[in-house]
Amino acid sequence: MKVLKFGGTSVGSAQRMKDVAKLITDGEKKIVVLSAMSGTTNTLVEISEYLYQKNPEGANEIINTLEAKYKHHINELFETEAYKQQTQEFVKSVFDYIRSYTKDIFTLFEEKVILAQGEIMSTNMVTNYLQEQGVKAVLIPALEFMRTDKNSEPDLTYIGEKLQVQLEANPDADIYITQGFICRNAYGEIDNLQRGGSDYTASLIGAAIHASEIQIWTDIDGMHDNDPRIVDHTSPVRQLHFEEAAELAYFGAKILHPTCVQPAKYANIPVRLLNTMEPSAPGTLISNDTEKGKIKAVAAKDNITAIKIKSSRMLLAHGFLRKVFEIFESYQTPIDMVCTSEVGVSMSIDNTKHLHEIVDDLKKYGTVTVDHDMCIICVVGDLEWENVGFETKALDAMRNIPVRMISFGGSNYNISFLVRESDKKAALQALSDELFHQR
Repeated sequence: MKVLKFGGTSVGSAQRMKDVAKLITDGEKKIVVLSAMSGTTNTLVEISEYLYQKNPEGANEIINTLEAKYKHHINELFETEAYKQQTQEFVKSVFDYIRSYTKDIFTLFEEKVILAQGEIMSTNMVTNYLQEQGVKAVLIPALEFMRTDKNSEPDLTYIGEKLQVQLEANPDADIYITQGFICRNAYGEIDNLQRGGSDYTASLIGAAIHASEIQIWTDIDGMHDNDPRIVDHTSPVRQLHFEEAAELAYFGAKILHPTCVQPAKYANIPVRLLNTMEPSAPGTLISNDTEKGKIKAVAAKDNITAIKIKSSRMLLAHGFLRKVFEIFESYQTPIDMVCTSEVGVSMSIDNTKHLHEIVDDLKKYGTVTVDHDMCIICVVGDLEWENVGFETKALDAMRNIPVRMISFGGSNYNISFLVRESDKKAALQALSDELFHQR
C-alpha cells in the first residue's frame, strides 16, 4: 500500500480537491494524508491571537469570514444536495465549536485545539466528495492513532497498533483519508507534530504500515539541480539518497525537511516528490540508494555570518575548541560550517540574534573578526573521498570567485563554499556549467 500526502495548496479550492480526487482514484488501495486548505491555519492562528488578547469581537469577525469562505467552497465542490448539506452542517459545527472558545480563558492548549480544525474540515470535505463520486473512501481520524510520547517524539509502537485497528475496522475501503500535522500528546491532549507537519505524518504512517512508497505531492515544480530562478539551463533531479536530500534541504532547496523523512529512511521506504500541476511527471525519488560517482545538485543558503577567532594560545593546546563551542551553545546558536588551523578557527552561523554577546565572549580567547552578508554554496552528490576528481572540478569552477571558507570531508555527500552573497549567482552558474553542462 502507498501513502500519499497533499499539502494545503493542493486542496486549496473546490477544483483542487476535485483534481486530487482524480489523482488518488486509480483503483489501488492507499492512505491519503491531507493538510488544511491553504490559508486556513494562518487564519486560525490570527483567531487565536485575538483570543489571547481577550478580544472576542475581533475573533468572531475573522471566524465569520472564514466560515463564509468554506460555505462557498462546499457549494462549488458538491453536486448533490444531500452531501452538500451534510458537509455544511459538519463545517458549521466546527465553527460553532471554535466560537465557544471566545467565552472562556484561552491558553496554548485551546490554541492547539483550534489549529487542528483546519485539517479536520479539509479531510471531511474530501472524504464526502469521494463518497459522492461512488468511491469507497473512509475517514480515519489522526487523533485516534497519531500520538507523541512524554518527550514530544512520535510514539511509533502506539501509532502502529492503533492505525492497524483503524484499517482493520474498515477492510472494504479503497482509500483511507486522514489528517496531517495533528496528533495527541502523551496526556491525551490535542497537539501537533511541529517539525515537518503533514510530511512527517505521511512518513510515520508509511513506516507503520511498511508502505511500498510514500508520495509527497506539492505544487512546487520539482527538485532541480539548481534554482531555476537564478541559474540558466537547470534540469530536474530524478533520484536522491536520503542524505543528499537532507543536505539540500538544509542548504535552502525547496525539498522535504530532513527530520520528517527519518521514519521512512530507517524503514527503508522510498519517498517520491511529485507535482500536482504535472501529475504525469516522474518527480524525484528519495531512497537509501546512491547513484555512484554522480553530482546531483547545487544549493545555496543566504544570510550567513562568518566569525573568525585567531589566538596563539590555540597552538598545541587542548580544550580551546570546547571553550569556543560552549559559547555558541550557551546562546543556543547553531554553527553551519567550521574550519580550523593551528592558530585559528572560522565558523559560520545563520542566526545573529546573539551575535554581539557571542563576539564579546569570544574576545576573551583571541582576536575576533566578523564578515556579514555571506552565502553558503553546497555541491551535493556521491562525494566519498575515494572518488578522485570531483572536488577538483568544483574548485576549478570557483577559480574566479573569492572563497572565504571551504568544508569537505564532514559528509560523504557535500562540499560547501562560503562566499559573499553578491557572488552567489556567479558561483552557482559557474558550478552548474562545470558540473552539469560540460561536453
